[in-house]
Amino acid sequence: MSDETVASSEAVEVQVSDNQESNESGEKQPRKRKRRRRRRKGDGEGGTPESNSQAKSEGAARDPRDSTRRRGGAKAIDPSSAKHLFSESSFAELGLRNSVLKGVEGQGYKAPTHIQSQLIPVVLEGNDVLGQARTGSGKTAAFGLPLFHMAQRALAFQSIVLVPTRELAIQIANELTNFGKHTPIRVTAIYGGESVRKQQAELANDPEIIVATPGRLMDLVERGDLHLKHVRFVVLDEVDRMLDIGFRDDIRKILGQIKTDHQTVFVSATISDEIEKLANRFMENPVRITSVAGALTVEMVKQHYLPVERWDKKRLLVHLLTHEDPDLTLVFCSTKRMVDDLAKFLNDKGIDTRAIHGDMPQSKRNAVMKHFRSGTLGVVVASDVAARGLDVEGISHVVNYDIPEDPEIYVHRIGRTARAGQEGVAWTFVSSEEGRLLTAVEKLANIEIPRLEYPDFKPGDIPHSVREKQVRREQLAATAPKPTSKNIASSPPPSSAKADPNRFPGGLVPAKMPPRTIGGRVRTSRSSLGVAPLPPDED
Repeated sequence: MSDETVASSEAVEVQVSDNQESNESGEKQPRKRKRRRRRRKGDGEGGTPESNSQAKSEGAARDPRDSTRRRGGAKAIDPSSAKHLFSESSFAELGLRNSVLKGVEGQGYKAPTHIQSQLIPVVLEGNDVLGQARTGSGKTAAFGLPLFHMAQRALAFQSIVLVPTRELAIQIANELTNFGKHTPIRVTAIYGGESVRKQQAELANDPEIIVATPGRLMDLVERGDLHLKHVRFVVLDEVDRMLDIGFRDDIRKILGQIKTDHQTVFVSATISDEIEKLANRFMENPVRITSVAGALTVEMVKQHYLPVERWDKKRLLVHLLTHEDPDLTLVFCSTKRMVDDLAKFLNDKGIDTRAIHGDMPQSKRNAVMKHFRSGTLGVVVASDVAARGLDVEGISHVVNYDIPEDPEIYVHRIGRTARAGQEGVAWTFVSSEEGRLLTAVEKLANIEIPRLEYPDFKPGDIPHSVREKQVRREQLAATAPKPTSKNIASSPPPSSAKADPNRFPGGLVPAKMPPRTIGGRVRTSRSSLGVAPLPPDED
């Protein structure tokens, strides 16, 4: 399978032909058979005919899970049955030239999403644009197709696309290459973590479109391998993410060095005050486009949370991966150490798994993503470095092994499924101490995430270390001195005083000043300047 075939797309894939469906199922079938064999050799938690027949007879207890099962790949959405997600116009009606339309048709796209139908005509008219749309709504095609339509042949480095992560740079470059395969316009991705010499050689061919992370772009400009003399279009993708991870100064420096007459396009899932200020500084009368109707991510993801103690999370994940039938599964952890630990644990259980996080060499990360995209790898455990830069078509399940402290990261995590107009499933593990984080996610998304129980999953025993801590806390509570009448204020505080419960643990609020104070004299700046110090408090 070629790179062009497996390259993912953020635009919406509407339908595939019967031949394509049979080919896809043919490629994935050997991997599924292998996974079923692993389940039979596993730890006895599933795979036997008796357990399968018993699971089917569970009735209502199995219904929620039956709706999340994936057999033969994720389900694509027909635009005629999802008018709230797609525009009624066609790509041809947006004014794109025939060579660009051939690239769109070659990827199987028939109808533009709302953000595409709104943003493309405005960019073609020559306007600066500030576009806002949710993850998975087709922003890449929205800014990418006009770059090919308006490109000038053999004009090096005329389009600069800035992105926050390496993975996103690779994904967008592959996607743009597919869109422009019927045009003479060339695309190159440059990013950190890979050989500078290799990227210098690619830049020597004078590609028209550059997709880059800010740091590596500035490095190559300073080296003289890349210049900004011919820039006609500047696109900042995932602007909010770039600001979050500290690219503020780099972005300002790059935009400030571009002196040519050019168009600027910002696209982002959220528009903050800082982004507004950046737009006002580097844009000329930008057109503001906000698309809410074309939000594919939250609508197409079936979200559930599963209550589980933290020491049982690994066992529950193995239970889900061996009892369900996920096609491609992406598991998110909050720390790099947990990513490596969990990947090793799953491999020890016979589940083929790879890890991906920021401390890995870029070549190794690329190799993991290549196997994941091709379908030869079923499970990837990732840190949040991949939350916005990982775009793989066909991810059926996202598992939040840890709930992120920032609820917005949750939205970007689950946005890795339900891509290209497909449905997806998101499972979130919630321990007793993570309830507040789940509440924060629900408030941000303005939804109530339903609870999902697995009656056939049996929690393990409480670890000895946890039990010891519980016993120690109980002993300390039992031996702690109880408050006496001497400690309790004889009268309540004045009504004008508002007691801060955080300053007075246990609810004991003093009613007046203590009977004695230290009353010492301290040498201060006042005394050194010949000014008498303030008198001490009187007894």
